[in-house]
Parts: sequence; C-alpha cells; structure tokens
Amino acid sequence: MNKLNCMMMAGTLLVTACQPTGKTGDIIGKQPVKVENGIMTTEVLMAFGRVSDPVVSPDKSKILFGVTYENVEQNKSNRELFVMDIDGQNKRQITCTPESEGNAVWINGGKQIAYLSGKSGDSQLWIMEADGSNARQISHHEKGVHGFLFSPDEKHILFIGNVKYSQKASDIYPDLDKATGRVIDDLMYKHWDEWVEEIPHPYIASFDGKELSDIVDIMEGEPYESPMKPFGGIESFAWTPDSKAVAYTSRKKTGLEYSISTNSDIYLYDLGSKQTRNLTKGMMGYDTTPAFSPDGKYLAWGSMERDGYESDKNRLFIMNMATGEKQDLTADFDYSTDELAWAPDGQSLFIRTAYQGEVHIFRVGLDKKIEQITTGYYDYASLAPVSETCLIAMRHSLSQPDEIYSVNPQSKEVKELSFENKDILDQLTMGKVEERWITTTDNKKMLTWIVYPPHFDPSKKYPAILYCQGGPQQAVSQFWSYRWNLQLMAANGYIVIAPNRRGLYGFGQEWLEQISGDYGGQNMKDYLSATDEMKKEPYVDGDHMGAVGASYGGFSVYWLAGHHQKRFKAFIAHAGIYNLEQQYVETEEMWFANWDMGGAPWDKTNATAQRTFATSPHKFVDQWDTPILITHGEYDFRILASQGMSAFNAAKLRGVPAEMLIFPDENHWILKPQNGVLWQRIFFRWLDRWLKPQTQTENPEPAK
Repeated sequence: MNKLNCMMMAGTLLVTACQPTGKTGDIIGKQPVKVENGIMTTEVLMAFGRVSDPVVSPDKSKILFGVTYENVEQNKSNRELFVMDIDGQNKRQITCTPESEGNAVWINGGKQIAYLSGKSGDSQLWIMEADGSNARQISHHEKGVHGFLFSPDEKHILFIGNVKYSQKASDIYPDLDKATGRVIDDLMYKHWDEWVEEIPHPYIASFDGKELSDIVDIMEGEPYESPMKPFGGIESFAWTPDSKAVAYTSRKKTGLEYSISTNSDIYLYDLGSKQTRNLTKGMMGYDTTPAFSPDGKYLAWGSMERDGYESDKNRLFIMNMATGEKQDLTADFDYSTDELAWAPDGQSLFIRTAYQGEVHIFRVGLDKKIEQITTGYYDYASLAPVSETCLIAMRHSLSQPDEIYSVNPQSKEVKELSFENKDILDQLTMGKVEERWITTTDNKKMLTWIVYPPHFDPSKKYPAILYCQGGPQQAVSQFWSYRWNLQLMAANGYIVIAPNRRGLYGFGQEWLEQISGDYGGQNMKDYLSATDEMKKEPYVDGDHMGAVGASYGGFSVYWLAGHHQKRFKAFIAHAGIYNLEQQYVETEEMWFANWDMGGAPWDKTNATAQRTFATSPHKFVDQWDTPILITHGEYDFRILASQGMSAFNAAKLRGVPAEMLIFPDENHWILKPQNGVLWQRIFFRWLDRWLKPQTQTENPEPAK
C-alpha cells in the first residue's frame, strides 16, 4: 500500500484504549448519543468530539491528532490522543487519562510522541512510545510548560514558560505578605481575562533523549512577551532547518507604548553566539508566524503594514536569508493570509484565507502566482502539506464540526479521514444553508447566509433571528461554534439571517475597512437591508423577528435597540459595548480603540472620534422599547461586565422587559460546560417567550 496516497478510501474503525462511563470522577471520553427526532439540542451539541491539531508522522504514513470531549455533569473537558494511517485506516485511541494531552508531536523518527500533560500538577513536557505506552515526564519547569518545539535534529527543545512581570504588594512591603492590593503605575495591567502578573518567554534546552539540561531563557531580563498574549502560541516560533537558530515573534514594548501599538517583529536567535537580531525592523504592523522553507533559504511570515491596525490585511512575506531581500507574495491579492505552510519542494506556500464567505486553501508560488485549491461551503482550519498530491487539513461548516480531511492539491479531490462525529451527524437533520446576495443601501451586493429550520415548509411562517457578528472584523464564514451555533438556532424553529455586513474579511480591503470610524453607520444599514429583504418572504413571520450577537455583535444589538423602528420583537446581547465613551477608558488594547473608534472622546477636534461617540448606544436608550436579554462574564477585561449591567439597569429603569445572566467565573466567552448549557437554555427561553406566537399572550407588553 502506498502510504503517501492519502486519497484512498478512509476507514472508520475505532479501537479505544478505554471505555469511560461518564460518571462523576471517571475519565471523560466519547459517549453514545441518541438524537430524538433528528433535531439538534444543546445536549447533542455538547456531545460532539472536538477534533484538533493533526500532525503527520516523519515517514508520512500516520496522523496524530487530539479529540476533546465535554462532560456537563463533571463540568470539565478532557483531550485524548488518537493515531490513524494517512488514508484514515486503523484509527485508534492511544491515551486514556483524566488529564488532557496537548501540543502532541512525533519525535525520534516517529517511534515516540512528545506532548503536554498536567498529570504532575501543572503543565509539563512528557514523552511516550508511539503506541501510548511508557509515558514519562521530562520537564520540571517551575512555572510549567505552555508549548514546545523540537529542533529538527531533536538535540534542543524550545519551550514556553512564564516569568514574573509586575510587583506584588509584598514585593514593596515584605511585612504585608497577606495584602491583596495591586499597585499599578502603567497601562496593560490587565489583558482579556487576567491581571498581568506573569508573561511568557521562550526557553531553549539541550535534550539527550531522556531529560532537559542547560536551560536558557533567550529573552532573559527583557520585560516583553513571546509569544504575544492573548492568542499567541507555538506558531510564534520556527527553527532553522540546520537547528542552529530559532525565529520568534515579539512586540518589544511595555505599558502605554504596548497598549497603543501592534508593531511586533520577527527576531532570530543564534544558539552558538547567543546573539539576537531583528529581521523585520522598520515593518510597522504585526509580523507573526515565521516559517522557514525546507532548504532554509527563505523565511515566510504574515505581515500587516500599519501600526495600530490589528485587522489590516495580513500579507504573505518572504525573506531571502542570504541577502535579506523581502517580497510581498500577495501584493496583488485582496485577501488576508490566515495561516501559511511551505510546500515540500519549497517552491510555493499554502495559505488559508477568508474568501467570499468561506475559508479556503490557496497555493502561492514564489513567482506570486496564486491558485485556489479548495471550494464549496466550507471553512478549512489547518494546513499540513505531505507531498505534491497530499495535504492534510481540518474542515468544518455551518452544518458540521471539524474533521480531518485529505486534499490533493493537483486534482483538488477532498476526502474525509477521521469521521469522529459520524455517529451523531448521521442521526441529525440539519437545516438548509442558502447563499443570498442582498442589495445594500449603497447598491452593493452583500453575501448573507440563511439557515432554515430542519424540515422547512415554505407554506408555514417562521420567526427569524438576525445574527450580528462580533470582531468587528471577523468573517461570517462557514463557521462552526459551540455557543453561537446557527444550526442549533434553526433547530429551535428559527430562520437565521447571517449577513456579511461591512467590516468583515473575505470581500476585499475596501469592504473590510469601511467600518472603522463608522460603527453606527453603513454596517448597521447592511443589517437592516438583510432584515427587510428577508421580511418580504411569505414564510418569514415579520412580526416576530429578533436580533442577537456578542462583543461587537452585542454593541450592534444595543445600537439596533435604539434605531430599529419596530422591526424586532426581542434582543439578546452578550459581552457587548453599551457605552462607547466608557469602553474607550475601560478596555486594555488601546490600539483597537484608537483605530476603530477614531481616537479619544475628549479630542473635540477629531471629527471621526466625535462621530463614533455620538452614535454610542447609551445615548439612544430613550428609544428602547423592546425586550432585551443581556449576558456577560465578570472576568471579561476586554469589555467589562459593567457595560452589560449598565444596559440592563437602563432597560429596567425605562420599563423595558429585561433579563440579565451574569457569570462570575467566565471571560469574554462562556467556556465551562454547565455554564454553556445554562446560557443556551436561557437564550432560547428568552427568544421563545417573545418570538413564538403561541406564548405571546403570556407576556407583558413592551414599554411604549
């Protein structure tokens, strides 16, 4: 059998290493699911296995990957490791533990697997045989290991560990060892969901196959992050093919300077000389995700041009390592690079990019020729080139969670390999997903995804939900979400309207950039255009339409509440901005506020900023007259929970029917299993109360 031919028929055989029962205290794993009437429920959604991180073995014959399972009763999740042949055959589970295994990679020619585990109390580096046996811990780093990358010759390991950043009260006054107050004298003292007391640094250690030694913090004494919080990980690093140097990403700024800038750079650290040089000095935006070509001749990375603009076009750059010459390979391509990976021959790269409401794989040649590899109503979520005829990727859609697929870049043939969730999907009837191009108020065409309820009957009328995207610059693509799942909304009897309004990736830079400085403008008109167009359909109950959204989508809901002119009968806002003026001085990443809002509210000479703050939702609360549900997490330091509480208080004081769901232990996202189920139940309880005609007589009238 030719193992490199990954387009062969995939097998579905699953041999598990253990059979968890799901009882409290047991190992969390895959559970049998019985779907009633073919309709998705919150509980069914939580039962899907969450496939992630496929890694091809050195001999290109096998794929290592992880699957995460949720357990609502235990209120936690667990990630196990699996291996299958490159064609999907012989799928087998190789771990079965109470502790999640992550960041798993092949080492020692594929004879062993290295991974992270918290089995010893905190996250450390472990090694086991390729069949899952003989697991042993090889790191004992004081603050844990949060990611790692072996050098190509496997004689060194780069790993991520935390270092102390800010002072505690006891550092200033040792006799106050029980004091909890934080003494703060600069910005970026909080970030997304944490008080910044530690930051990540890259360490390099020697490795003899058994243990780590000669551990060096390659940024010792530098008060800078690498990788960059909150989302940076091991993709921020790359070894040179000769194992003599490592590239890393860092924004070497602190405090106020950090808070207003996105200017990160790619640095090269030489193991021999212990010297570091900046490879992208003078490039002013984000420079991230370095990757060396197989022969080491080129370095590729993603680069944004403008400092302070986190949603700028992410260009695909390469540098000739001998001459230092830089080239933008996507200068004539009006879309952003989400992920990059070198083709095995080093003559081209594969990228993922949001494109016309989907996320697809493209090939970019060193000659700047660009070819689309994948098509269809899908989002591709990873890239692992194997050969000229085989690329391993993950793929999802509005109707299916991630699974692992093989893609032939030459024939464009695509086949599923993992089939982790086939048993559940085979029992479900998904709603039809329709692509509509709706004319906007400025006579442009806007892609809007429509998701219909299962067993849709056009002779009946259905309530409808307008889905408002967050970001604000985040594509409404073929995404699959375990919270904002459009198929789950449809399964509850709603037609879902999901517009790719102004400000979203996938439709060129002009479309993307229009939203900055115009929060209450054209993108809100786009929402109303989609709503009004769908309201014309005889099967849409125009008297029972709702609007829902999170983050910027929550802002959108608050804004619509004061401007919708009776279009909607119910609203739901999660983690939304209610008061833009307060948000400007409450948030942490000031580069975002400065760019998207246009500047500070006190700058009366700044017309863009003044226009932004004049459209703040809190200034139109006198027009609120429609029931609203507000949800928020108290660990959300991006948009503080006070925003949601203020909106709720205003609604109640206005006499508007309102309900609030506050999570004291969640951040910008609702992550804990039981909280997730609670959120979904309250979400649909609220919509059903106001949008389903049979229950309307039980409801009080909205405020006049």
